[in-house]
This record gives sequence, structure tokens and C-alpha cells, in this order.
Amino acid sequence: MTTFKEQTRTTGKLSLAQILAIFAEGSRQPLRFTAYDGSTAGPDDATVGLNLLTPRGTTYLVTAPGELGLARAYVSGDVEAHGVHPGDPYELLKALTDTLDFKRPPARVMANIIRSVGFERLVPVAPPPQEVLPRWHRIVKGLRHSKTRDAAAIHHHYDVSNSFYELVLDPSMAYSCALYATADSTLEEAQENKFRLIFDKLRLRPGDRLLDVGCGWGGMTRYAAGRGVRVIGATLSAEQAKWAQKAIEDDGLSELAEVRHCDYRDVRETGFDAVSSIGLTEHIGVRLYPAYFGFLKSKLRTGGLLLNHCITRHDNKSKFDADPFLDRYVFPDGEETGSGRIITEMQDAGLEVLHEENIRHHYEMTLRDWCRNLVAHWDEAVAEVGLGTAKVWGLYLAGSRLGFEHNLVQLHQVLATKLDDHGIDTALPLRPWWRP
Repeated sequence: MTTFKEQTRTTGKLSLAQILAIFAEGSRQPLRFTAYDGSTAGPDDATVGLNLLTPRGTTYLVTAPGELGLARAYVSGDVEAHGVHPGDPYELLKALTDTLDFKRPPARVMANIIRSVGFERLVPVAPPPQEVLPRWHRIVKGLRHSKTRDAAAIHHHYDVSNSFYELVLDPSMAYSCALYATADSTLEEAQENKFRLIFDKLRLRPGDRLLDVGCGWGGMTRYAAGRGVRVIGATLSAEQAKWAQKAIEDDGLSELAEVRHCDYRDVRETGFDAVSSIGLTEHIGVRLYPAYFGFLKSKLRTGGLLLNHCITRHDNKSKFDADPFLDRYVFPDGEETGSGRIITEMQDAGLEVLHEENIRHHYEMTLRDWCRNLVAHWDEAVAEVGLGTAKVWGLYLAGSRLGFEHNLVQLHQVLATKLDDHGIDTALPLRPWWRP
């Protein structure tokens, strides 16, 4: 197989298979590349690889060199993966790269690619319908992280289909990192364990009041209400709110819990004993952290506890914005930063941080199990949301698993309390009162 370095020195015409190999440069093990012009690259016995099927796929690759072009070609069906299931292309992604960073080839290599495919391939074609507008075009929906634009972003990701999410998630409909007591724990057991841990960290007791912001399908809301806690959940997703409210009614918890379809900033009640924020911070926007944590603090009674559970970067220096594929196909306007920034902002809001922990390896396992569910229910998932959207999800879940595995991203839980005006707490135990 011609190596990437050898290809960069090649001045002759490149085959389409060679070009595909260049755009997938960074491979960690042998891959097989094939293309519609009959060309091949890579060893015949490679177990996984990519096949370029159409001229449109070539256009996607050369007009958006890097991960966005590859994603467009794959989602649209112009590039197919072989040796893996589309519901779980983890082994292919693992073979391609452990950094999930598909860089644009050097200028002289791009020049040779263009000469090889012809200038007609540089005429852009419309991206797959699953792709949203670039960030600078989204201003039509409002300023970044305004209520209207946040609502549009949440709608894109969470209102795909409740039935689709039921195929991928466990029965609790928890769409956040689970906590595995053992390597053999089921996804359902691990999600129950996660809710128990958060419940215990927040020292919740029957009769307490909990505000569950970004509550999703109400997993934490229902868990707490089932143990006698009065809960208000808030989600920007209309589909989530509808599903969660019905689940509350079906569980006979209507007197204790409700899920509102609203922005968390529209919750007027105060004096809560605890606030849980599970998987919401990623959608807030880093520049709004001061207002966000200040708002959550204002909802607590003195001595109340806040648990923030969110995906973070592996350091505090990396860029906030999501990579192109995630931003255009999965989480528009999503932002992540390091746990140090999260803790700093919570402290600067006047909260006392009591405990934090990183459970990123548990998210590897959670994503693995979600992919297994997607594969097991693939035909149903495709029938529900279409092949392109189902492929987006397979790519997203498998790629995220790789990111957690290689410490590109982490999952941190940070526990904090609201002190009184004199910096006094309300006699919390001397040592952590929960067991992991």
C-alpha cells in the first residue's frame, strides 16, 4: 500500500482509491480502500475499509477536506464502510485514527488531488439533509445561546423521535453517562446506579424539593419522585416533555413530579433543597457559565446542594466549539471546556465545591451499550428516522466512545453547596456520605 508520505511526493495522477486513503490519513492499521473507478489501495486481507461509490462523494471529499467531507459522503451513502455495522462503526474509526482529527491534506497534495479528479468536482453540491447550517448562518434563529437559538438546537437533536430513542436507550430513557458497578452490569443497572449516586450525593430525603434542569425524558425526576421527593423538571424539548409527563402519570407520581417544556431560565420557584444538572452544561455556552451557575445558586435554599454532571474537555486550554461533524450533525452550538473551568465558575458564583470526580471510562461503556442497542434494532431505527439519520447516530456514538477511550473528553460530576452570608454551611457530614 502506498503510504501517505509517499503519496505526498507523488506528482502523477492519483486514483480515487488513493485519494480516499489520503483523506482518511492517520490510519492505525491496514485498511482497504476501493472506488467506483475500479481502483484499490491497501491490502486485500484488510478486515475493514471504505468504498467510494459516486462522483458526488468525490465532490464532498474535495470541497470539505477533513472530517466534514468524509461525514457528508458517508451519511449520504456516497462512501460506505465495509467490515463494520453502520450502527456501530467503532472498529473502523479505531482503525482510522485514535484522535478523531482528520486534517486537511497539505496544499501541494490538494493541488494534485484536484488535478486528478478534475476541476468539475470542485463545484459544491448540497450537503445531506441531516446537516444544519454553519454557525454564522444560524444568526437567523437568534444570537448564539439565546433562548430561541437554544430551542432550535435542542429541537434538532432531541426531537428526532421518542420511538427512536426508546430503541437506543434503556427503559429509563437516561441519555447521559451511566455508572457501572461491575464490568458485567447491564446498561439498565448502570443507569439506575447513576441516579442513585446523584440522589445520595444530593442528600435527598422524602419531602425535599428538587429542581432537575435539562431533565430530558425525566429519568432523574422520576427516580427522585419515586422516593418521595417533590420534583420540577425542565426541558427545551417538546417531545421529551410529552414523553416524561406521560411516564410520570403512568408511574402514579403526578402529585410529586412534573416536567415542564420550558427554558431552565423560566423556572420561577426558589428555595429548592437540591438542583441536579445532568448533561445540560454542554448546551449552555461557556461565556454564560457565570449567569448559569448564578441562576442555579439562586434556586437553592441556604445549605442546598447542586450536582453538575457534564462532558468536559481533557484540559482547560482546548477550544470550546464542537468539531465540525458534531456541530453540523449532532449538537449545534454545543460547547465544552475543562473541569477546572467548571469548578472555577461554580466557585466564582459563590458556591462551595465539595467534591468532584471523573467517570469517563463509564461513558465508554455507556456508548458501547447504546451502539449495541442501535445494532440490535437497526431495521426499526432506519424505519423510524431514515437511513441517513441512523448512520449519523452510529457514527456519533462510536466516535464519542473513541473520544472517551482516548481521553479527548471526560465526564465530571461536581458537587457544591450554597453557604449562608457568613460562609457557614448547614452541618454537612465531615466525610462524603455516599458510596460510589
